[in-house]
Formats: sequence, C-alpha cells, structure tokens
Amino acid sequence: MLRLSLEALQIVDAIDRRGSFSAAGKELHKVPSTISYTVAKLEDDLGVQVFQRNGPKVMLTTAGQELLKEGRYLLKAAQDLEHRVRRVACGWETELSIGIDSMFSAVALADDVRAFYAVAEQTRLRLSQDTLSGTWESLLERRVDLLLGAPGDGPAGGGYIAQPIGMLDFVFAVAPTHPLAQVAQPLSRAHLQQYRAVVVADSARHLAPRTVGVLLGQDVLSVPNMQVKFDYQVLGLGFGFLPGPCARAAIASGLLVEKAVEEPKPSETFYLAWRVGEDGAALRWWMARMREPDVFARLAQHLPGRA
Repeated sequence: MLRLSLEALQIVDAIDRRGSFSAAGKELHKVPSTISYTVAKLEDDLGVQVFQRNGPKVMLTTAGQELLKEGRYLLKAAQDLEHRVRRVACGWETELSIGIDSMFSAVALADDVRAFYAVAEQTRLRLSQDTLSGTWESLLERRVDLLLGAPGDGPAGGGYIAQPIGMLDFVFAVAPTHPLAQVAQPLSRAHLQQYRAVVVADSARHLAPRTVGVLLGQDVLSVPNMQVKFDYQVLGLGFGFLPGPCARAAIASGLLVEKAVEEPKPSETFYLAWRVGEDGAALRWWMARMREPDVFARLAQHLPGRA
C-alpha cells in the first residue's frame, strides 16, 4: 500500500513555499491541526523527519528536500491529468495561463479578458509576465499555455508554433540632464563605456539569458520591466534603447533626448506562440482573438509613457 498521498505532498509544498504550517493552512483552507496531523502521519509512515521545526518557522530536512523535489513532479503530473480529464469531458480547460512579455502591459488585454469571461465555461484565467528569453522559457516549461509578445526568434528544439504579430523599432534616448545629451556626434562605444546602462533583466532561469546593448565591463542598472527602465532613463539614472512609440512620445514632451549611436539596435519582431498538440476550447478562443489584426497595435498603445 502506498504511504504517500498527493494531499500530503500538496501540504509539504505549501509549507515550504509559505514558511510555516499556519500560512500553508490559510493557502489550502485547512485548519492548522489538519496540517500538523498530515505532516506527522507522513513522517511516521515514511520513517523520516521531513521538517526541522524552529518555533513557528520550519525548514525541510535533506530527506524532505528530496521528497519535495520529486513530489512536485507528481503534483504537476496529477494536475495535468485532472485538466486533461476535464477537458475531454467538456472541451474547456479548467485553467488557461497566458504569458505576456514584460515590455507590454497586461492592461492591454482588459477587453479580451472581459469578452472571454462572457463565453468561457468555468475556465480560470491566469496572466503572467516574463522577460526576453524568460518569456519563451515559460512556454517550454509549461508554466504558460500561450505567449503574447514574445521577443525575437524562439529557442531551438521545437515543440511549439510561433507566428509574428508585429515589429517595434528602438530609439536610443537619455534625459536632457544626462552628460551624453550634450555630445554632438553619434555616440561611440567609447562614449557609452563611461556611463551606466539601464537594462531590463532577463527572467530566464535555464535558457541562456539575453543581454541587449551592454558593453563588456560596463556599469549596469538592471530593472524588472520596461516601465521601470523608461522611468529611470527619464530620471537621468542611465541610458539605453527604448521602444520607438514610447521614446518618441517622451522626446516630444521634452522628457528625453534622442541620440544617434554608431551601433543602433535593429527593429525586433514579436510573436504569438503555443505548444504543439494543445487544443482546448479556451486556448482556441485566445489564439483566434490574438490573431486579430489590431492586437499588436493595442499592445503598443500600452507601452511605457503611452498608457
């Protein structure tokens, strides 16, 4: 007889993520006594200590770490099986996750979300954001079902379908108070090397991260998304390339100054992407909606400085 249950694994996972029995109970809507009893029974059944207790705080033992490492694969497999069974029964996924590159605001999808809820049959919707290679990685690692605005060509290896939805040009810009604003000629590597670049950090955890417009040994300020990058460049805390639509709006209002550079950044193509073989009703609805001609224009309308 199996001594390990999915419920026990789910509780161990929640305790590890939340840091305490009580916090795990709140997440799982279980009373603390149930959490404690399940963990104690699990430890007794397996004959190992899963957690080290230090007051209200708990930490996984070495055995507990191994249990949870493999146990999370089982939980994911069980969740996938549950979704597949329900999908077969009614055609609609229990949950659909859409990943949007952090360059764009998820607010751009507000009308689409409203329209989806008007037709969806009990499908939970999850929106998430990653950056650069991290956006593609989220699809390959099955954290999202559909990518919107994924930048550049996807990683090698296949397993997904990608369709271009639009392109953006990029403008090099600095605040009027930045020292580079006063340089007359096109900016060379020697000019840029002296000052700080503001970059959006790639969120990839396993794929090779992308670095855009950074010189070897240069001082770099890494920020979580394009909105912060835009704001920091307006504040004069560094330089960098910005999407053309938001850069030109800020230049027109005097917040930024466009500068010619010897090595400009080429325009980039953005993609809609999904995994091969996926065919739920909710995914089909979103794929059709995101192929409409105005989708990328709506995304561009919600770039930093334009929302």
